[in-house]
Amino acid sequence: MTPHHIVMYTKAGCEDSDAAREFLKQHHIPFEEVDIGKNREALEFVMSVNEGKQRTPTFNMDGRAFHCSQFEPRKLARELDLPDATQAQQPRPKTP
Repeated sequence: MTPHHIVMYTKAGCEDSDAAREFLKQHHIPFEEVDIGKNREALEFVMSVNEGKQRTPTFNMDGRAFHCSQFEPRKLARELDLPDATQAQQPRPKTP
């Protein structure tokens, strides 16, 4: 079952956030992205669910929060309940 609403909290320059964003796009999973560096409420939310830490990416999926820092594609696939979770791989880096 795919989540109905996914919010991914990120911050500029975060490689784990970049990798998670690419993963979601590759799997055609719609999501809303919120930069915690530009949104004080988002920053407070991320810290409240991560023991005071600014871990990104942090996800809020249908009211359930978790972080994926360090990015682990299999963990994210499991959290998303993707059928091929055991075969999820790291997205390929973008070529210039």
